[in-house]
Amino acid sequence: MSLPEDLDALARTVIDGNRYMTLGTSEADHRPRLSPVYFTHAGYRTFYWVSSPDARHSGNIAARPEVAIVIYDSTVEIGQGRAVYIDAVASLVADEDLPRRCADAFPGVDPGAVAFRPDELSGAAPLRLYHADATRFEVHLPGRDPRNAAGIDVRRGVDPVEGS
Repeated sequence: MSLPEDLDALARTVIDGNRYMTLGTSEADHRPRLSPVYFTHAGYRTFYWVSSPDARHSGNIAARPEVAIVIYDSTVEIGQGRAVYIDAVASLVADEDLPRRCADAFPGVDPGAVAFRPDELSGAAPLRLYHADATRFEVHLPGRDPRNAAGIDVRRGVDPVEGS
């Protein structure tokens, strides 16, 4: 099995084909903090998830909003890696922006997922909506791919929005 020629399309396929992303934040002492979160996205540029504001990754975002995200398909055969790496800036969605952002984040959700309403993510509610706005994308290009002259796994820059 080979990767599609269009690496932008590969990025879209990986993003659309997975429901969890690994969110990387930075602790105060600069150690990484990795958290798997269920996500949705809007236009491949904005990624949404719901978390407790008391979660460590949420506190890290409040203090240091630069995040790293990886979305990958762990079901493919060895040597056929499919992953999208995303640099982004994340933040809590402000209460006044919740109506627009909830419509953006939850136009339709997977079975078992919740399409949250603004009142469920504000006030005394235990959860809040977060978003990460992508600033850079890369895809994983396996060493076995014929387009990869290096012969070892590398990352290639892409823009999944341009080709959509």
